[in-house]
Amino acid sequence: MAEAFYLENKLALVTGGASGIGAATVRELARAGAQVLIADLNLSAAQALASELPHAKAIHMDVTDAASITAALAGVPQLDILVNNAGIGLVGDITRTSEEDFTRVMRVNVNSVFLVTQAAFPLLLTSRGSIVNIGSVAGSVGVKQRFAYCASKGAVQAMTRQIAVDYPKELRVNCIAPGTVQTPFVEGYLEKYHPHEKDKIRAELVARQPIGRLGTPEDIASLVRYLCSAEAEFINGAVIAIDGGWTAA
Repeated sequence: MAEAFYLENKLALVTGGASGIGAATVRELARAGAQVLIADLNLSAAQALASELPHAKAIHMDVTDAASITAALAGVPQLDILVNNAGIGLVGDITRTSEEDFTRVMRVNVNSVFLVTQAAFPLLLTSRGSIVNIGSVAGSVGVKQRFAYCASKGAVQAMTRQIAVDYPKELRVNCIAPGTVQTPFVEGYLEKYHPHEKDKIRAELVARQPIGRLGTPEDIASLVRYLCSAEAEFINGAVIAIDGGWTAA
């Protein structure tokens, strides 16, 4: 009997794949038997991760630049799985969000999903592939001091549903909406905005999630693997919260 959620002979591309949720996803997809392209601006970090895994390759990609994306995909013969994971955050309400910062968040979190997905679409249509967009609970509920970030993740949810409506039989596209996950992303936020009260703020982040802990990158990666597998073939256009009960409370 074949292993459940197995991805043998599948080729996957993970953006922002060199760290955090992206790196955990790369490892999980490789463990499931997939060949994985680790796409990241930080090529050396992607190469270091690729060296640890069978059938993994690092590629340089700026997800906000169409030419960079095209160049990265130029030698890719097939694509079965696309994980749009690359993203950034920003702290500030509407009165403290500059136009420049708002534009930057939207370019990285929204334009990138459009650009990478559009470039990879012919390959994904050929393989009847699977797209997983990494969103956030911030796309479903308001989070204090996260105006631009909430706007960007709401757009990711909308794009996910819209593609599923236009291409319901040709491929599958779903969105994962994590709560707060223990990653370098979160540690960077604590260091930048709360360097003298990290433990206090970390405790507040934990308290948002009724389960009583932060998520782990591996929590998210396991759901990515499932959504890309044959066992999930009836799931399409879904936004799935994985947030320790945050949005249920």
